[in-house]
Amino acid sequence: MSRKNIVILGSTGSIGQNTLQVIEAFPERFNVLGLAAAKNTELLLEQARKFRPKYCCLMFEESFRGYEAQFKETGCELLWGKEGYKTLASMNEADIVVSSMVGAAGLIPTISAVEAGKTVALANKESLVIGGELVMSIAKRTGAQIFPVDSEHSAVFQCLNGEDKAKIHNIILTASGGPFWDRSLEEMENARVEDALNHPNWSMGAKITVDSATMMNKGLEVIEARWLFDVDVEKIKVLIHRQSIVHSMVEFKDGAIMAQLGSPDMRIPIAYALSWPERLALEVKRVSFTDIARLTFEQPDFERFPLLRLGYEAAKRGGSYSVALNAANELAVEAYLARRIRFGAIQKVVSGVLEKIEQRDCKSLDEILYWDSLARLYAEDMIGRTES
Repeated sequence: MSRKNIVILGSTGSIGQNTLQVIEAFPERFNVLGLAAAKNTELLLEQARKFRPKYCCLMFEESFRGYEAQFKETGCELLWGKEGYKTLASMNEADIVVSSMVGAAGLIPTISAVEAGKTVALANKESLVIGGELVMSIAKRTGAQIFPVDSEHSAVFQCLNGEDKAKIHNIILTASGGPFWDRSLEEMENARVEDALNHPNWSMGAKITVDSATMMNKGLEVIEARWLFDVDVEKIKVLIHRQSIVHSMVEFKDGAIMAQLGSPDMRIPIAYALSWPERLALEVKRVSFTDIARLTFEQPDFERFPLLRLGYEAAKRGGSYSVALNAANELAVEAYLARRIRFGAIQKVVSGVLEKIEQRDCKSLDEILYWDSLARLYAEDMIGRTES
């Protein structure tokens, strides 16, 4: 069996590190061809020493300064900047590109991989949130395969294995509810960063953990599901499932419901995306139903979590609205993590920016980047006026 060459865009993040754990467990199946990080030079160097990739990339050339000799010792070629990311994403030797960068920055490298007809293990949901129509149309033209890495979308993908998509009645995305599910609006208004980052079930990066606390993450996933599975937004439902055992479900027209269950461990969907259609023998915690005792499901509260409602609205409108939703949220969460604004101000910034944005189609990369840039200008202005 020949080994698959893997490129990981965002190797120092949570998904990237979990991907490397899967690769390390199956050295006979996978080879690390390239690693890319934003600016965590120390961790990238540690990964390079361990996995000996052919290429290492950082977003800024200056991040390599003082480390050139150490990287050279690993035998890797140094790349940097947006061009470096695009080169890694589209190189001929790559079999699978893991797109796990955080935020809208992942769009252009993801497009590069799809344009090159690569198999893409997609963890960067923003690529489809802001560029779903463009990315999927390119994939259709080039034959690129996109395998979802998000646990929810991987679950839906698995439930649809061998099924006719025309027979879908509903896609049901489950949500943990995050750390504030039982908090009032008043309690959440001034929630501490430390509490927002204290997710009850999942170990994730800071940005996605805050998105889980506001439930924006689930709103973004609704948009992602709309494009991945080519279904009407009305057929995508969200249920709160506090145990995070049922990762998502598909209800079919005949009333049958298929569900994918498992421990809340990102290595499971990552491994499936890398090995499809096979399943790898992972050493993960197994689900014991007798220990769990019961699984619960609740309807989401759109009043206390208005960003979920805005996510649905963006899924329906698409275009500039989806782009602006994502851009405003990225900046608002960044400001919250920097303690510039209160938790409650995140949704105020996002909704305020959306009120300023005209509804326009975004069929090209230039159009997406224009509305992304404009929304960020509006968001930064609002953040400056609402700083705590």
